[in-house]
Amino acid sequence: MSSTSKFSTPGGKSSELPMLKGTHGPECADVRGLYKDAGVFTYDPGYATTASCKSAITFIDGDEGILLYRGYPIEQLAEHSDYLEVCHLLMYGELPTPEESAKFNNIIKQHTMVHENIRDFISGFRYDAHPMAMLVGTVGALSSFYHDSLDINNPKHREISAQRLIAKMPTIASYCHNHSRGLPFMYPDNTLSYVENFTRLMFAVPAEQFEPNPVAVKALELIMILHADHEQNASTSTVRLAGSSGANPFASIAAGIASLWGPAHGGANEAVMNMLDAIQDSGETIDQTIARAKDKNDPFRLMGFGHRVYKNFDPRAKIIQQMCHELLDDLGGDQPMFDLARELEQKTLADDYFKERRLYPNVDFYSGIILRALDIPMSMFTVMFAMSRTVGWISHWMEMHEDPEGRIGRPRQIYTGAARRDYPV
Repeated sequence: MSSTSKFSTPGGKSSELPMLKGTHGPECADVRGLYKDAGVFTYDPGYATTASCKSAITFIDGDEGILLYRGYPIEQLAEHSDYLEVCHLLMYGELPTPEESAKFNNIIKQHTMVHENIRDFISGFRYDAHPMAMLVGTVGALSSFYHDSLDINNPKHREISAQRLIAKMPTIASYCHNHSRGLPFMYPDNTLSYVENFTRLMFAVPAEQFEPNPVAVKALELIMILHADHEQNASTSTVRLAGSSGANPFASIAAGIASLWGPAHGGANEAVMNMLDAIQDSGETIDQTIARAKDKNDPFRLMGFGHRVYKNFDPRAKIIQQMCHELLDDLGGDQPMFDLARELEQKTLADDYFKERRLYPNVDFYSGIILRALDIPMSMFTVMFAMSRTVGWISHWMEMHEDPEGRIGRPRQIYTGAARRDYPV
């Protein structure tokens, strides 16, 4: 707390608002006493300027294009770390020692299998069920299988639930994919790394040997690190809001998955691929596409450009762009699609219209191309996002339950309905 700011109403009431300062970022006015002192609420649609909690997990500076996990720049983690090390960092606050890393990895491997009835549960969905529909239902149903760790007031229960979710999500995600394609469910192979194991669960069949492609594994590991957490976005805020009621961890994460399913959140990379497919199929040039995007009378919009938080560039986009080159050179991939994306990127970055509006390529612009190169269907794109983000969600859920200031979420509203009236008799 560094200072106070006085708020006064036209009616003469006032409130002294303490100013709070975090490690990084702007000061925040603590408005908790505003209604008590001055009798007014704040109005902030979408909570764009409201801090709903204190958190030590992730920091974003949108103006400077900075993303930190527990203080570490995302560029350094992408270069030097692996996904499970990032999971340990997000959950516990520090990078693991070699001994801690070995222990954590072993714990995760011990929990990669799911109860056999969960396989039956997924098999009960219609053959054409969307993988996200299956994922929401299955993760929510985990609370009916793992009764031994549902006491949210027990730190050990919270930890083991977090470990189970991180470990089982690749297995469940692969089963959602395989069921939708009529493929057999594979058991995990704990001799493989976390990401190698996921590629095997997705693409191996019992009749053939499977060897993970190291470049594909590297690309997928990078995507998962970049998507592991992103501060108080819609799905993370949903997890916190659901968890604030005392909901169990599986229900809370299922709520986050449901929020992520929305096309304005987790479906952005799918929208990019649909846009690039449409451009390719139409035969129009990139110059024509850009002209349409600039035409205020044309409803067409470029997908994968700009970001609600990042105002200059998305640091994740720079990292993932390099991986696109390496992967497509190795796998062949959808080279015409990548060339199309590169041309669109270069021309928009050189165009004053987009520069003035700070419409730069974000992480979704490239992640869809990588996922397509890995033969992951578009219906699985958001499932991949959910699998990556699980550690972020559960880390925030754990942090929320350790916060002495935590309380059930209960936003206010401005009521605009009918005034009080009497029933006609």
